[in-house]
Amino acid sequence: MQRSPGLRIAVLAIAFAVVLGPVGFVCSAAAQPVQLTQAQADAVAAYDDALSQFKSILSERRAQIDAHQPLPNIPGQALYLARISVMSTYKDLTDAIPSRIGRPNKFGVPPAYFDAAIEPLIDEYLRLFEIMQAPPANAQNSATPFEDVVWLGTDIARAKGLDAANADAAGRISLGMFFAETNGKQNIGNARSNIYKGSFQTGPSEDRSGQHKWAAFKDKIAAFDPALIARDAKEEARAGNIDHRYNHWTAVRNGLMNAHADLFLQIPGIARALPDPIDQMKLFELIQIVPSPTKAAIASGNITAYRVSDPRIMGYLRNNSIFTFGKADRAKTSASYREILDAMWLFNDKFAHALTKFNEIKSRQKS
Repeated sequence: MQRSPGLRIAVLAIAFAVVLGPVGFVCSAAAQPVQLTQAQADAVAAYDDALSQFKSILSERRAQIDAHQPLPNIPGQALYLARISVMSTYKDLTDAIPSRIGRPNKFGVPPAYFDAAIEPLIDEYLRLFEIMQAPPANAQNSATPFEDVVWLGTDIARAKGLDAANADAAGRISLGMFFAETNGKQNIGNARSNIYKGSFQTGPSEDRSGQHKWAAFKDKIAAFDPALIARDAKEEARAGNIDHRYNHWTAVRNGLMNAHADLFLQIPGIARALPDPIDQMKLFELIQIVPSPTKAAIASGNITAYRVSDPRIMGYLRNNSIFTFGKADRAKTSASYREILDAMWLFNDKFAHALTKFNEIKSRQKS
């Protein structure tokens, strides 16, 4: 099933320099007014309007939260759409006026899409989402959330028949999925969806599917790692009748079994085709976003050259911050998987954090 994953709150920001009027701006180097074409002036106006609306919805949501007022249904959606509009109009602006591409930003987003001058607005955006997506009171955290993901991913891969090195890769990829879905935060809700929740941002049917697959699979792990099965039994008893997506362990376990476990056997071939660990994580994230074409790309024997052109698939990609920003990106009607992977730059920081955390875990295990 193609879906729009619940939590895709990438860290972005956009801005433009001082606009003096409808047909000109100041060039800081020469301090001389520069005449804009009508298309450039339109791009300036569109960006200014989008930025104003973004500031307005940030202020509105902050006031509602601080006053403890009821929030609208899916309260993060308006914020998200306003941020997307800001970024899209800024990319159109820098396409029209390349000199407006600014300095690098703290989020590592390409400067053509992001003006570091309004980083504080994105900081506020993230603070609001953290409040709106706080775990429910009955959520069951783990004291070792990252280690749990790696342990489960690695053992599932071992039970599937992978050797130690490729099972390690499965653990690393699993941790990447946790960061992609929730920025590494366990048991969160979702301010943009009433369906997708928890550490792997799964829907109820996905969680049930993963749970059923686990019940039929876990004896294979018991044969070589009874400690994991003992932990699993403890977490099942702890979860009881609550939504299992709000127990970190069971949410991760079910999420992995539902979407990823069956493809772990493909990791050796994927690693040969995509030696960069971050590219590997991106490919598995695409299994979350557009599973059918991604599985077809893997089966094709030439992942990076495989092309998609179905308008529905391109729409799912755009809904997940891939070919989303600006008229030029949104005009794409087809793309190879190499182009898709390269366009997933909003995931780079998430996956880099996951890779760092994975290496820390492995270093502690060795010592």
